[in-house]
Amino acid sequence: MSHVTILTGASRGIGAAIAKYILTANSSTKLVAVARSAGKLEDLVSEYGADRVVAVTGDVTDPETVTKAVSAAIDNFGQLDAVIANAGVLDPVSPVVDAKTDLWANLYAVNLFAVVELIKQSIPELRKTGGKILTVSSAASVMTFDGWAAYGSSKAALNHLVMSVAEEEKGKVSAISIAPGIVDTGMQVDIREKFGANMKPEAIKQFNDLHSEGQLLPASVPAAVYGRLALNGWSDEVNGKYFDYDDEKLA
Repeated sequence: MSHVTILTGASRGIGAAIAKYILTANSSTKLVAVARSAGKLEDLVSEYGADRVVAVTGDVTDPETVTKAVSAAIDNFGQLDAVIANAGVLDPVSPVVDAKTDLWANLYAVNLFAVVELIKQSIPELRKTGGKILTVSSAASVMTFDGWAAYGSSKAALNHLVMSVAEEEKGKVSAISIAPGIVDTGMQVDIREKFGANMKPEAIKQFNDLHSEGQLLPASVPAAVYGRLALNGWSDEVNGKYFDYDDEKLA
C-alpha cells in the first residue's frame, strides 16, 4: 500500500537522510521533496524515479511553495499520509540585549510560520488518511544555549503548535515534535566557524569539543526515528508531545 510523505529541507543534512530512509524503507513509499536548491532534489528523482519522488523547489516561507507541495502529493500520488517539517535556520545568534528583531522575524518565518502554513494546507488531506505531522524541534526549546534565544524560542513555539494541532485534530490527524540531538550537519559547521563569535567561550567550546572528539551524531540516526514514525505512526500516549529522538517512549 502506498505511503506519501511531504518533507521540507530535503536536500541536505537531516532532511537528506530522512529522504533516504523513507525511500529505502520499501518500494511503495513516495516522497514530495521540498528545498530551495534544485540540484540535490533532482538527484533524488534520478536515483529513485519520478514515479516515487516529486521535487518542489522553493522557499518554505512562500505559501505558494507549500501549495505546490500539497498539490504534488495529490496530483501525482493521490494521497498524503505524513508531513515532516524539517527546514529550519539558526541565525541570528546573539545575546538578547543585541537582538535585531528584523532578523528574529526572518528566523520565525522559516522555523514557525512556514510550518503553520504547511500544517494548515496539509490537514484537509491528512484527515482523509489519518495522517501524521512530525516537526523537527531542538533541545534548545526546553533549555538555554548561549545566544540562541531566537532559535530556542521558535522551537518552543513549534512544540506548542504541535500540542495544539494534536488536540484540535484528535482522532483525525496525529502530531509530534522531536529533537534530533546534536547532529553532524552544516549547522554545526556554522556554529563552530561563524556563530561561535557571538557565543561565550565556554558555550562554543562545548560544540568544538563534541566535533573534535567525534561525538556528533550521524544524520542517519535521528533520520531513522523521523522516518520510522512517519511510516508507522505512534501511540495516543505520546501524541502531541515533545521528545528527544532517543526517548524510550518512541521505541
